[in-house]
Amino acid sequence: MADAFDIIIIGSGPGGYVTAIRAAQLGFKTAIIERDYLGGICLNWGCIPTKALLRSAEIFHYMKHAKDYGLSADNVSFDPAAVVKRSRGVAGRMGTGVAFLMKKNKVPVIWGDATIDAPGKVTVKASKTPAPKDALGPGTYTAKHIIIATGARPRVLPGLEPDKKLVWTYFEAMNPDKMPKSLLVVGSGAIGIEFASFYRTLGAEVTVVEVLPQILPVEDAEIAAFARKSFEKQGIKILTGAKVTKLDKGADSVTATIDDGKGGTQKMTVDRVISAVGVVGNVENLGLEKLGVKIERGTIAIDGVCKTNVPGIYAIGDVAGPPMLAHKAEHEGVICVEAIKGLHPHPMDKLMIPGCTYCHPQVASVGLTEQAAKDKKYDIRVGHFPFIGNGKAVALGEDQGMVKTIFDKKTGQLLGAHMVGAEVTELIQGFVVAMNLETTEEELMHTVFPHPTLSEMMKESVLDAYGRVLNM
Repeated sequence: MADAFDIIIIGSGPGGYVTAIRAAQLGFKTAIIERDYLGGICLNWGCIPTKALLRSAEIFHYMKHAKDYGLSADNVSFDPAAVVKRSRGVAGRMGTGVAFLMKKNKVPVIWGDATIDAPGKVTVKASKTPAPKDALGPGTYTAKHIIIATGARPRVLPGLEPDKKLVWTYFEAMNPDKMPKSLLVVGSGAIGIEFASFYRTLGAEVTVVEVLPQILPVEDAEIAAFARKSFEKQGIKILTGAKVTKLDKGADSVTATIDDGKGGTQKMTVDRVISAVGVVGNVENLGLEKLGVKIERGTIAIDGVCKTNVPGIYAIGDVAGPPMLAHKAEHEGVICVEAIKGLHPHPMDKLMIPGCTYCHPQVASVGLTEQAAKDKKYDIRVGHFPFIGNGKAVALGEDQGMVKTIFDKKTGQLLGAHMVGAEVTELIQGFVVAMNLETTEEELMHTVFPHPTLSEMMKESVLDAYGRVLNM
């Protein structure tokens, strides 16, 4: 039957479309359902277009500091509309790329809103977004295996409800009607800090409010403290242990009431507010309650190979719980279909998932923080190496940063690695590979790193943990 498949995937974000490709590679007759845009949030409104915005801000930053490099650039300015247009163009290219990959792998795209009527049966209704050319339309489709990859959306807190004009989510922050002169960012996770960094670099007065004691709450405390000092040096005002209790909207501004956590309050009037207080899984309107699919803390509960408690129904990515990262979604999708094929893949080890924040300076990490390692009763060795001791960093004019490594003193196991500074989002994979290979400190110390590179700091940090650091 034309409407019968081995695997149907609901959602075409990074998790969904990668899952579809791997399923097709394994010989499954596969289809993918999408209602809004191929590539999902990540390619269209998240990971990729934000990096395009941040790249524009980075180039602008360097142009303003041309004299630091012996260069001259006078009357440097930017065109907000052109910056946004470039970002949207990048997103468009990526969406086109996903469509190409689906055709290449012979995965039909079904366009519309999906509801799972029963295990093995999906009804698709027309969505508000016009269907792309060649997409299949509404109807009833069957599959032995249904994989939910519907992603997540911005969390909404009472009193901070976005209105798309004065109070933004990342959607509006990525495509502003005008560049705000002042901005309040609520939440200091990756999304909040990236937008704070972007708008501050382009000249806005930025304040970040975080309810927890440290910014970048999932990061190692020492790295987060280093990053905070860098942000504050750039002019970003940061309030931790504080929360926004009220927003009063004017014609073209917002006055926020902020509880400082110490018994005091302050009012602040800004052009725009960005609510970046996390995301919640898209579990609604899929028919999950009727089917008895278990939901925990707003996301779908799964086992190590992405099975739900209902046979034949699986979930991957943001909708299946934290960490809500595109690369985690992709890997879960591969695990899921390989398990369906009977290939016995390794279950996801969440400690091996790196996290990256593309602010200035960048932040990247994998594994346990120092405090988490102590909480788990490890006897640890900790190594540090500063960017200022690295020749390549100094030559780049990027001498502010740090690499930190944490080892089990008993076994030499690398428990965690944490970085802040230029290009650390590209460096972290070295430690990710090392941890996956169960590399010890001895093997890392015997590895020859190229010179002059930023990567040398990774080895120096390991050496420092064992009292053998060379360039500090």
